Amino acid sequence: MCYIGLMKRRSFLAGAGILAGAPGMALRAAEGKFQLGCVTYNLLQNMDLETAIKTCEDTGFSAIELRTGHKHGIEPAIGPEERAKVRERFQKSKVRLLSYGTTCEFESPDPAERKKQMTLAKSFVDLAKDTGALGVKVRPNGFPKDVPHNTTIRNIAMGLRELGEYGQVKGIEIWMEVHGSGTQEPGVAAEILAAAANPNVGACWNSNPTDVKDGSVRESFKLLGPYIRNCHINELVSGYPYKEFFRLLRDSGYSRYTLAEVAESKEPVRFMRYYKALWEQLNS
Repeated sequence: MCYIGLMKRRSFLAGAGILAGAPGMALRAAEGKFQLGCVTYNLLQNMDLETAIKTCEDTGFSAIELRTGHKHGIEPAIGPEERAKVRERFQKSKVRLLSYGTTCEFESPDPAERKKQMTLAKSFVDLAKDTGALGVKVRPNGFPKDVPHNTTIRNIAMGLRELGEYGQVKGIEIWMEVHGSGTQEPGVAAEILAAAANPNVGACWNSNPTDVKDGSVRESFKLLGPYIRNCHINELVSGYPYKEFFRLLRDSGYSRYTLAEVAESKEPVRFMRYYKALWEQLNS
């Protein structure tokens, strides 16, 4: 899709109140600015839920994405009573349960495998609804060998569309992480999202090296900016142009969260305070 077409789509989504940062969206950050949160992958991966929440509160991180498979243990297998406790705990917290980070993916050429992935993804949507989260993150994980790229793009897009429709009924957004060899290319990711053609499906920006062209993420942002509902950020001193990226987010009206997805630290509180200070400096 050309840039002009994407901008027209952006205008439509903004008018409908479904573009990130538009007036109709939930979770507007204070004073229209986006805030800092954290993904449990990998920084908080060995913390139980209570410790993860307390650590975020103590360091000023205002939202969390619970990645599947980590010590927090909040998975689709938990029952109604435990789900209610999770919802209540976050309601009493300064930290927002923003999303669930799944590894569900729809690029397989095998319909049975795609169906299996869809069933799991829908179970996370149900979990998100019951615990008070806003979204569920899924991902493509690259192009399968010996399968035409157009076929894979169609398979991923149709999976996103089905899950988006299911989530819309439940009031849960679906976020496609820009991920996987080949599928993380901004042009490919934008093509997948355009083919999904569901207003309840958006992008999770993933701060990939492939975003950067001649030291800038501007061209990639032109492609994916209209779809962004969530952002993963990594090491802020990695050379990735975060100052430019944060400016682009602000200029676009994005008012949700950037979630730190960084390596585990032996001193998580000290590291997170340092990380927030650097984030604030880059975001000024």
